[in-house]
Amino acid sequence: MGFPKTVARRQWAPSRAVGPRGTRLRHALAFVTLGAWLGLWGGGCGSSADHAPPNVLFIVADDLNTALGTYGHPQVQSPHIDRLAERGVRFDRAYAQAPICKASRTSFLTGLYPDQTGVVSNTGDFRQRLPDLQTLPQWFRNQGYFTARVGKIFHANVPRDIGTPGEDDPQSWDRAVDPRGRDRDDEARVFALGNQRNLGATLSWLAAEGSDHEQTDALVASAAIELMREHRSEPFFIAVGFYRPHTPFIAPRRYFERYPLEEIELVDEPADDLEDIPAPAWADRPHQQQMNERTRKQALRAYFAAISFVDAQVGRLLDAIDELDLSRRTVIVFVSDHGYHLGEHRLWQKATLFEPAARVPLIIAAPGAPGNGHSTRGITELVDLYPTLTELSGLPAPEHLVGRSLVGLLENPGADEPRLASTQFLTRRRDAEGRLTGERVRGDSIRTDRYRYTEWGRGTEGVELYDHLRDPHEYDNLAPSRDPEHRALEERMRALLAKRRALQR
Repeated sequence: MGFPKTVARRQWAPSRAVGPRGTRLRHALAFVTLGAWLGLWGGGCGSSADHAPPNVLFIVADDLNTALGTYGHPQVQSPHIDRLAERGVRFDRAYAQAPICKASRTSFLTGLYPDQTGVVSNTGDFRQRLPDLQTLPQWFRNQGYFTARVGKIFHANVPRDIGTPGEDDPQSWDRAVDPRGRDRDDEARVFALGNQRNLGATLSWLAAEGSDHEQTDALVASAAIELMREHRSEPFFIAVGFYRPHTPFIAPRRYFERYPLEEIELVDEPADDLEDIPAPAWADRPHQQQMNERTRKQALRAYFAAISFVDAQVGRLLDAIDELDLSRRTVIVFVSDHGYHLGEHRLWQKATLFEPAARVPLIIAAPGAPGNGHSTRGITELVDLYPTLTELSGLPAPEHLVGRSLVGLLENPGADEPRLASTQFLTRRRDAEGRLTGERVRGDSIRTDRYRYTEWGRGTEGVELYDHLRDPHEYDNLAPSRDPEHRALEERMRALLAKRRALQR
């Protein structure tokens, strides 16, 4: 991995025993090259803290796309996430393996693709297929780490499950905390398109009264800070799951006021954008096409406000890490479960295989990593997180993992590592009038350095091919083209997708 050859690699021998945390064997520590690389263990002070394995703070936002200052968004104010990017490596082309919550979260928390977990939608339980599989936090727990969850990490319905465990995996944690704020009590005040009350699936928002600390996500941050304070003397894996910016977009009013409506910019796209898009690819939701310009701007403002509110909570976590003197021995990950449409292709929300829904923000701040303060354009999958964190922590990796460690990109963000990313989605067919039917159709998409290739129903329901060098917004589908170069390219991409599909079984 390019570690310094002058320092002996030190692996701490983790316990293989599984059982109540208090009875598990404790690790035997040994020098790790990675420790010197991260600068985790100081200069020979001799204290136990100097020789402790690194902590992991694993932060997951819900339904967040790359509308962040650090990713170049011209309007969204996200100074704290931007600050995290300055102390770590920002991944500019990271992709979820599914554009919906449960399938994506199950994938990156198990280190497997959705087809392998059996969870390809927002239903299902990976434990039915893989009862003995060790999840990412469970693996750390069984190596002697204290593991805790605050908020939404595994799947939970938002907003219905706020304040409950949702569809959690209890054996992954020593402790789980499920805060509930006034946003649950204020739901009757929420504006929703078409006056629908399924707020978690509908564009909906509220500029809330009261203080930040009354909201669920602020309570999530507070609980996580307290857990870090309580367990700062032992290795911890603390997962912090924010519920926003998932609908309903709820944030204190002052965050809405940061975004004057007249300054909100809408997506400007070609009038004929939809003409070459296969029917299954266009996943609209009720009432969204009827929004006028003002309503669309209000939706954007609310989403931006929810992002800024989550950003403020991330800032509190970063401040706590510094105040507790944990910054030199804590790896911080910030990620979202999938992306989100904000009017691109006239679509809103998630559940497509276009770039806005598949691409996610990802920042990894490993203290002392040579690449810190830089960004990488290396293609990245969220299944890569599990092997990355085991390597950063000096742990062996379980044999079932399918991802590739990102440590090489943390060392050298400009490294040319040939990679591709896959995303899959199970949608429903549409009739001639565009109405959804009960019939399911599967979509599979791969993203290479230059191209995105997507098949619906293994190509029988439609094919998409986009050249991101010339068409970064995916307006021009090359698949219908009769150009010989485009046909040859499509054949090559079809072969790549078939190869990846075989690996995911």
